[in-house]
Amino acid sequence: MEVLPKRFEKYGLTIHPTKTQCFDYSRPTGKESPADIKTLNFLGLTHYWAKSRRGAWIIKRQTQRERQKRFMTRIWEWCKKHRHDPIKEQRERLSSKLRGYNQYYGVRSNYKALEAVYEHTERAWRYWLSRRSQKSLITWKSFSEKLKKLLPLPIPRLVHSI
Repeated sequence: MEVLPKRFEKYGLTIHPTKTQCFDYSRPTGKESPADIKTLNFLGLTHYWAKSRRGAWIIKRQTQRERQKRFMTRIWEWCKKHRHDPIKEQRERLSSKLRGYNQYYGVRSNYKALEAVYEHTERAWRYWLSRRSQKSLITWKSFSEKLKKLLPLPIPRLVHSI
């Protein structure tokens, strides 16, 4: 911690003294309970130790809950605000938002979070399209047969292999 600020100053950067900390993030021994294993929140991802399928300890990453909840809330509000826009424009904007989310959070071991955001986006879009008028309730059957086939949203995918 003594050398790090000097190195950062070399490039015109500073370290915030209260936010910067050092702690032991070494591999667990296996005797700890899951609650005792430390997690690290960094760049919107929660990093944690877990066992791989082969039984080795690896660092996995998952979207921070606050970030995922914030994104899902903003998607819901966006669909509500823009429900009267043409459907093709809505699809383009929602696709852009989902692509950006997938490109940032699309890391290995985070697929379930990407899938949850995708399903929430579909639910929000259908919900607010159903409230465009008093006459038209869009059922899941018509939504999946018509909109999902004609104007599909980008499916979640892992972009980074780190």
